[in-house]
Amino acid sequence: MFATYLIGLREGLEATLVVSILVAFLVKSQRRDRLPQVWAGVGLAVALSVLFGWLIEYTSTSLLARSEDRELFEAITSVAAVVFVTWMIFWMRKAARTIAGELRGKLTEALAVGSLAVAGMAFLAVIREGLETALIFYSAAQGAAGDSGPLLALIGGIVTAVVLGVLLYASALKINLSKFFTWTGALLILVAAGILKYGVHDFQEAGVLPGLGDLAFDITTTLDPSTWYAALLAGMFNVTPAPTVLETIAWIGYAVPVLVLFLRPSRRTPASTAATAAPAASSEPAAAATSEPTTPASTTVTERGADTGAEAEAASAPQRA
Repeated sequence: MFATYLIGLREGLEATLVVSILVAFLVKSQRRDRLPQVWAGVGLAVALSVLFGWLIEYTSTSLLARSEDRELFEAITSVAAVVFVTWMIFWMRKAARTIAGELRGKLTEALAVGSLAVAGMAFLAVIREGLETALIFYSAAQGAAGDSGPLLALIGGIVTAVVLGVLLYASALKINLSKFFTWTGALLILVAAGILKYGVHDFQEAGVLPGLGDLAFDITTTLDPSTWYAALLAGMFNVTPAPTVLETIAWIGYAVPVLVLFLRPSRRTPASTAATAAPAASSEPAAAATSEPTTPASTTVTERGADTGAEAEAASAPQRA
């Protein structure tokens, strides 16, 4: 359940920060009359995301009669979820610095067009997070049929994200968003590795991939599946005591290189290096000339105003671990 809580928290906070950027811009621009259109677009995006999640579940449980077809469908959705997770964490790492400015620019253009454009802009800003959440949740919660725990954990993560977003917006909370997105991103990579491993197992059960009976190892006597810690590892990262060879290769082959790429420090450009080495012409510290902000206190939410939490998202994205 922790995996689905983490999915809801991470995706929910991203969506909440996007909405806070839009709301803060309208409030500061004295365009509160357009707020209903923003909330209408957000509401429609949430409704369609829930519908998409239901459609995936309905397809798997009702439309596909043969077990082989269901296994194949679950395998495909697992691979798609892994692609979305990987793209999402690296996109947030790269684009979060400029997302606030880009959203404000698009909203300015939408305000010039009309109310439908404002609602559409808010809808498009949120729907991506919603569809990703539905797909990733379905893939992460496979094997928990009839158990409401994963769904409740997802809702709990989303509610936590909304509360954090509101507190950030109201300047009532300080969070180092750089560290938050780095740690949650690393954990989501391990969750994605488990989803990929599950997808490979489904491909094997569907007969698409061989080796269903070829075990890489069997430590059932050491890692008893009935124990709480074995259930925790299986639920969070799909670590099982008797995986197949292909499952193990998939887990390690994804988790290790992606974690290395995600956690490695970003390279400085030659221009920023030269600027750092040059003598300071003012009283500003040399670190201000680099392409990266200092991490500890400077990336926490300290500004006051309506868009504090939203601006922190743009100023503290995880450019480096």
